[in-house]
Amino acid sequence: MELKDMHFKIASGCGRGLCRRGIGRQDKQLNTYDYLADVPGNNESTDLVEVQFKNTRKAYYHNVYHLDLKKDDVVAVEASPGHDIGVVTLTGALVKLQVKRAHLRSEDEIKRIYRLARPVDMEKYYEAKSREHDTMIRSRQIAKELGLQMKIGDVEYQGDGNKAIFYYIADERVDFRQLIRVLADTFRVRIEMKQIGARQEAGRIGGTGPCGRELCCTTWMKHFVSVGTNVARIQDLSPNPQKLAGMCAKLKCCLNYETDTYIEAARKLPSRDIVLQTEEADFYLVKTDTLAGLLTYSTERRAFVNIQTITAQQAWKVIAQNREGVKPTSLQGDEERGADDKPVDLLANESITRFDTKKKKKKKNKKAKKQ
Repeated sequence: MELKDMHFKIASGCGRGLCRRGIGRQDKQLNTYDYLADVPGNNESTDLVEVQFKNTRKAYYHNVYHLDLKKDDVVAVEASPGHDIGVVTLTGALVKLQVKRAHLRSEDEIKRIYRLARPVDMEKYYEAKSREHDTMIRSRQIAKELGLQMKIGDVEYQGDGNKAIFYYIADERVDFRQLIRVLADTFRVRIEMKQIGARQEAGRIGGTGPCGRELCCTTWMKHFVSVGTNVARIQDLSPNPQKLAGMCAKLKCCLNYETDTYIEAARKLPSRDIVLQTEEADFYLVKTDTLAGLLTYSTERRAFVNIQTITAQQAWKVIAQNREGVKPTSLQGDEERGADDKPVDLLANESITRFDTKKKKKKKNKKAKKQ
């Protein structure tokens, strides 16, 4: 396999020089649009480089040898021990901002970039990657035999094959010291165990959500924000666990997307505890269409009886009248104005045979002209 083809496979996109400068084609959610790519001297502003590895793992390295690196370049980087193979996803000034977001404890955590990957490096890389699936299946069997309450969701081999990272999920704390010894003897590599949550596991495995699109945690989400049942209440969603849970069995991350919009719209609506008083009866709020600004009131507090749907503006108007000691005749307000607002059927008084009559007249006129 040629080196160019290897670059294409690991980057899952175009080779060097074929992509637009600001856009990469890396897998999953780790690609970052570099809006400073066209700024002169951007790459010389810092020697820090962002490198992506398998799925959700990326790290930052010093370009100490001043290599001419661009997005989608496959590089060999310093690892402990040996070296690893990754894809350059970001260079220039934006890397400094990404490093701040990563909250690195010290500069010692930032290692070096050795070189652009050679064909020999890529051969070792693909040889190591070909062992990942079998290693994961075997490691699950070993964990089960040892009676450990954990699930190994993924295995990632280092580019040189000297180290393997085992990603696992567990509800409780697990003592896997014996597991590490067994895994090291079985696979003859250095073992690193890394615990992840259910959301991270779903992001690594991937899938399609109930919306018909690929999972957000797989495609673009980098950071997971806690989701509570309160967001479902704010959006008037049914408290059905099956509908609110995602592929990871946790509350869907997309429940947070529209929460701020609902909160902002809800501020324009009257409180649910306010009772609207009219000459007919007292009305209680039983249903709210927050985004449309429509409120449904009933004469019973916990039942739909004599329901009437009005706008938020009309509800505030009735509330203002009640505060002044005035009870309107109805919630709808001016009945005459309401009648004018009703849609008018322009064809109500027209005959459905009006066009047929015209056709008959045309035929009679043609016969008269012929005679």
